[in-house]
Amino acid sequence: MFKAKRRTVVTVTAALAVLLAGALTVTLLTSGNGKASDGNSVTDGNSVTYTAGHRPLAPDITGTSLTGTAIKLSSYRGKTVVLNFWGSWCAPCRGEAGVLALLDKQYGAKGVAFLGDDVGDTPANALAFTRGAGISYPSISDQGYAVVAQLSQVVPVSDTPTTVVIDKTGHVAGTIIGAVNYGEMTTLLHDAEVTQ
Repeated sequence: MFKAKRRTVVTVTAALAVLLAGALTVTLLTSGNGKASDGNSVTDGNSVTYTAGHRPLAPDITGTSLTGTAIKLSSYRGKTVVLNFWGSWCAPCRGEAGVLALLDKQYGAKGVAFLGDDVGDTPANALAFTRGAGISYPSISDQGYAVVAQLSQVVPVSDTPTTVVIDKTGHVAGTIIGAVNYGEMTTLLHDAEVTQ
């Protein structure tokens, strides 16, 4: 009976050692900056930054704003563009709205244009939301997800919100899937401006 107990203790100890070694391996492999690179882009969590010279060309998106004005992405050429896919029904979109409004105020004078793409929404709901959030830049009314489909041929636009930064030459500098924060947006804007 004593031998059986000792064998059980040894077996349990060995199993725990294997589990601890596995946990340590996972920790070591995932520690550090969490970045992955394929030479053309760098993925860091929910963001992708495209290397200068390997940036995909954004399609010439066209649409109608929430107020009925025609919008054409090519008319923004020569400016860095922050294109944010959102909806008034989207909780993370509501959470990031203040950050985007602040960045628009700070970077608008520096030649950065902000543009929204309101998906699966009504213009009335969207306009009420933008007024309440203090967003003054225009948004395309994209009830049928047409702009999403166009841009998805070039870069992933799989969730709402998604934010795409397009450099002055019309190429995608990077994307953030999910709600943005101030730090990652300023980094992405700096990269778009500096490494064209």
